[in-house]
Amino acid sequence: MSLRGFREAGNPPTLVSAFLYFDVSFMVWVILGPLGPFIGEAYKLSATQKGLLTALPLLGGSFFRPILGWMTERFGGRATGLTGLALTLVPLLAAWLWASNFSDFLAVGLLLGIAGASFAAALPLAGAWYPPEHQGLAMGIAGAGNSGTLMATLFAPRIAQSVGWHNVFGIAAIPVVAVWIVFFLFAKNAPGARPIRRWADYVALLKVGDTGWFCFLYSITFGGFVGLASYLSLFLHDQYHLTKVHAGDFTTVVVLFGSFLRPAGGMLADKLGGHRVLQAMLTGAALCLAAVSTLPPAWAALGILAAGMAMLGMGNGSVFQLVPQRFPDRVGILTGIVGAAGGFGGFLLPSLLGSVKDRTGSFGIGFAILTASMMAGVVSLLYLKNVWARTWSCEAAARAGLTPPSPEPANVYAATV
Repeated sequence: MSLRGFREAGNPPTLVSAFLYFDVSFMVWVILGPLGPFIGEAYKLSATQKGLLTALPLLGGSFFRPILGWMTERFGGRATGLTGLALTLVPLLAAWLWASNFSDFLAVGLLLGIAGASFAAALPLAGAWYPPEHQGLAMGIAGAGNSGTLMATLFAPRIAQSVGWHNVFGIAAIPVVAVWIVFFLFAKNAPGARPIRRWADYVALLKVGDTGWFCFLYSITFGGFVGLASYLSLFLHDQYHLTKVHAGDFTTVVVLFGSFLRPAGGMLADKLGGHRVLQAMLTGAALCLAAVSTLPPAWAALGILAAGMAMLGMGNGSVFQLVPQRFPDRVGILTGIVGAAGGFGGFLLPSLLGSVKDRTGSFGIGFAILTASMMAGVVSLLYLKNVWARTWSCEAAARAGLTPPSPEPANVYAATV
């Protein structure tokens, strides 16, 4: 795979538009995380309540993603993206002008899931322009929009200290409007007929075993990434007693690695195979989380978390290199289903860390449980290697790194849906 071939294969303006859509949406989706210390202080929230507050947008994303995935299949990524950006303004304006207590912000948190659902439109819109051999890098670049977390963690605490945390939501609406304009002008649907799927098609895919495996793996990689990105400001503030701004700065450094290394994960997966790369990344992430569970000094925790987030980010890119190999004609639907699983995994993480902290007085056990979930992913991949090598086409198995590349023509899919 060459970068020149990649540039010539697709549509760069659409790829950039998809990246910006996902970027600003991700900023909005996780905004309650860096504002968590402010909101928790204002309403005297417990660790469990703060965990729930930061987790609900992730649960909302799981709910809305299949809907936007279906809309992408039926109406195209461009129309769906424009609609998603417009609806993202609703919870921002509600938080700015209406919400005044913890219950109100729980409702806002669920609606912020609309921003998290952008995944189901942005990735298929970008990926549809690129052939299978470039899918990992294309999906990785579009998916690197999770770097929007950086804007939230870096700027939200500072703006909150300057003008009040309520006003942060109103200011966040400005880049959303700007990206809507860019998306309207430059995003284009890929040429060709768009298959119209029914809800029955979703049900049929849910009955396929590989769909469940992709959901499980993505709930670990993306769920781990977005869950930590949402909760780290609270963890660093409560565990190490950092100021709200410094906790946001530390989180920014950590998220930086996971966000911008996602395309690297996709590129490595295109070259070495998504299965190989994903297995290595999950192993490394498990080791990092095991180290964090010992609650080392703040400076050490920063370095370890940055390494762990880098591996989770590259793992995200690897998963979506695998999806088009197994389901080449159902990427839109699978993106919605698998993305929803990722959001649900993210929802569980802050909820787990907050509730364990309240019950045990320590974050250590919570991180130990996260370590176990990463190792479960590693063991699953060891089992799946032979299963996928037997049931996928020869060409798809070779691209996934399950078998050596073969010069012979690929077989027809052995496993059909």
